Amino acid sequence: MTLRTFIPLLLLVFWMQPVHAGAIEQLQGFIENTRSARASFSQSVVDIDGEALQDSSGVLEFLRPGKFRWHYKEPFEQLVVGDGTTLWVYDKDLSQVTTRKLGSALGSSPAALLAGSDDVELYFSLDAQGRKGRYEWLEAKPNDEDSLFDRVRMGFDANTLYVMELYDHFGQKTVIRFSEFTRDPVFPADNFTFTPPPGVDVVSE
Repeated sequence: MTLRTFIPLLLLVFWMQPVHAGAIEQLQGFIENTRSARASFSQSVVDIDGEALQDSSGVLEFLRPGKFRWHYKEPFEQLVVGDGTTLWVYDKDLSQVTTRKLGSALGSSPAALLAGSDDVELYFSLDAQGRKGRYEWLEAKPNDEDSLFDRVRMGFDANTLYVMELYDHFGQKTVIRFSEFTRDPVFPADNFTFTPPPGVDVVSE
């Protein structure tokens, strides 16, 4: 699985509501109180042997429920937009747009922990794992056996999510670290829509 095909599946998760509670309560508070956010991220992918596959970075934004925008800027530019019903993946270098329906699949994806509906515990089994090193850890396992991810781990410190680890069934681990978080920014009306640029190939999955 290449990083270009893996990125749209990441659909990740970010900052938690700052409350003085355990990891599960922080996730619940985040879902209830943070309806939108913007943050910078750095991302690294390693294989089953721990060998680095690629590093990337960019900016993410989300608007609950079901809308998100991942803008990968380094090492190549890629834009991933979820408009609530359709997932758009624009690869600038390949001059190609891939689309797929979000539908109920969003509920069991890591993106649901960030931008999905409020009933996250219908789709994930949550386990507060206590403090290890700097972080208080929460593990979320998808209830859907067909999920492309085995588990997701989120690391908190001082009631803020700083790191997220995604483990797939191929033994790959993706680590995402967040910074410059802004809660509930005001987005332009068209921020979570996407129109393919002229001349690009559009492929539906």
